[in-house]
Amino acid sequence: MELIDGKATAAAIRAEIATEVEKRVAEGGRRPHLVAVLVGHDGGSESYVANKVKACAECGFRSTLIRRENDVTESEMMELIDNLNNDDDVDGFIIQLPLPAHIDEQKITAAVNPEKDVDGFNPVNVGRMSLGLPCFKSATPAGIVELLRRYSIPTRGRRCVIIGRSNIVGKPLASLMMQKGVDATVTVCHSASEGLADITREADILVAAVGRPGFVTADMVKPGAVVIDVGTTRVPDASRKSGFRLSGDVDFENVAPKCSYITPVPGGVGPMTIAMLMLNTLQASR
Repeated sequence: MELIDGKATAAAIRAEIATEVEKRVAEGGRRPHLVAVLVGHDGGSESYVANKVKACAECGFRSTLIRRENDVTESEMMELIDNLNNDDDVDGFIIQLPLPAHIDEQKITAAVNPEKDVDGFNPVNVGRMSLGLPCFKSATPAGIVELLRRYSIPTRGRRCVIIGRSNIVGKPLASLMMQKGVDATVTVCHSASEGLADITREADILVAAVGRPGFVTADMVKPGAVVIDVGTTRVPDASRKSGFRLSGDVDFENVAPKCSYITPVPGGVGPMTIAMLMLNTLQASR
């Protein structure tokens, strides 16, 4: 069993980006500028945005954090997005999700200029991705595909089973895995799937993205499978200073011995999500 080190891979990608940025600046070009919009004070969102700002610094980007309180109105958010869409100094921007319940997330993501939509959530980018056209790819699925590529894990003709059909991970990953050049045979499972374990045991590449700690157990995994764990759920842990730890969707301790490759949580897919956001921002600035 080999551990897929997303942390080290993401660091290598950030170093590659930084090299290109410094070369550009030396030639008189400007640094890429990423703006993050954070609404409220959700602990998870706070830490995600802090990590994105830190990654920007490592890549040589400029970054701006715009904060709004939970009582911000939808019309105020739309006005802010319009300003960012029309600001030539901003290469890309993200609206950190989730948003408060009174704000329509679909309406917000659709309002972001597709050319600045470095999260890859705008319907235009989603549609272009499904057609295999140039676009900003959703960062987590793109990070998973990049990990498979950098670890030289074969995908052509392999059976890829994805548990979870979210718009952020499951659906876009299915689209990427079946595209030419990746060429996997893809099955997407969800809450209505029957005989789940029978399906997952056929997977050469099994992706767990359901948000349920320890959901994937050893009996669901074929010997020698590649297991990608997208889950990051905070579970109580009195032994930690924070009072919690991050748990993946895979019962790592019992599943890992059966795998050829597996991603840990933390340190697997998470760092890659931010690295791909940085790559999208670099692409936007070009």
